[in-house]
Amino acid sequence: MGEGEKFQLGTVGALSLSVVSSVSIVICNKALMSSLHFIFATTLTSWHLLVTFCSLHVALKMRFFEHKPFEQKAVMGFGILNGISIGLLNLSLGFNSVGFYQMTKLAIIPCTILLEILFLGKKFSKRIQFSLSILLLGVGVATVTDLQLNALGSFLSLLAVITTCVAQIMTNTIQKKFKVSSTQLLYQSCPYQAATLLISGPYLDKLLTDLNVFAFKYTTQVTFVIVLSCLISISVNFSTFLVIGKTSPVTYQVLGHLKTCLVLAFGYIIVRDPFSWRNILGILIAMVGMLLYSYNSILENQQKAAEAAAQASQAREGESDPIINVENGSALLSKRQAPVWGKDKD
Repeated sequence: MGEGEKFQLGTVGALSLSVVSSVSIVICNKALMSSLHFIFATTLTSWHLLVTFCSLHVALKMRFFEHKPFEQKAVMGFGILNGISIGLLNLSLGFNSVGFYQMTKLAIIPCTILLEILFLGKKFSKRIQFSLSILLLGVGVATVTDLQLNALGSFLSLLAVITTCVAQIMTNTIQKKFKVSSTQLLYQSCPYQAATLLISGPYLDKLLTDLNVFAFKYTTQVTFVIVLSCLISISVNFSTFLVIGKTSPVTYQVLGHLKTCLVLAFGYIIVRDPFSWRNILGILIAMVGMLLYSYNSILENQQKAAEAAAQASQAREGESDPIINVENGSALLSKRQAPVWGKDKD
């Protein structure tokens, strides 16, 4: 199996792990919050990150991966920014309608594309832009219901979109710049993310719910579901870094909208959530957009690989040509000068 095939297999595995783990944790958290009334989302996320760090530390001691320290300021800034973006997304949901929150999530893809074009010089073809537009339209039709606006909620949503985009772009660029794996980056940034949310989480949850997380009655059932959620989160956090590292922030967001559609479908099938023809139409349009995006991405990656191979081949030929030319030139020179040398001898 060649390197390209191994990379493609690893990417498919990362995408599959991300979808399965994310849909599982959404269903688990929905049961925790809706049925068991544990509505402290930010604090729960901080526990997720803490458990993820502990599990990675055990994996490091067992030598499942190698610790690779790199620039501490970059790790700290990245970890804190990730924590802030999670908190802002939760605040955005708390201060806005569900419909406006869904619009906030839809805005992450165009914002990411804009930032990558402006600051990283990345280019997106018309075909990719068209497929993303169809995807966003479909998810919008399926999920956006009401759009109640307010100044504070809109400002928090703007901050949430910007911090989320920057954090996801940094996830990709840091892995490539410092040549660290997704596991190594997650292990080093997790303590800062967890600390940010452990400190701010109870205050944010108190602001949003008017309840104290420490005064909640933790029954055996609630504790069991929280532990299950934390265990699933290990896979969610790991696959997030893995997907962004192997693909791109935009692809990760596309995957996120696929998860949204799957959660809507599973909600109807398993929990019998209300489901309308608008939801079905939106999911179908979104699926068309995802298929177009996948097809165009694969096509463009193949074209880039072919161009890179052609350039490498030309470079090798270019390196060998001067030697051939010098040898040919020497031979020609010898042939031309031979009669002159013969005349001198005579």
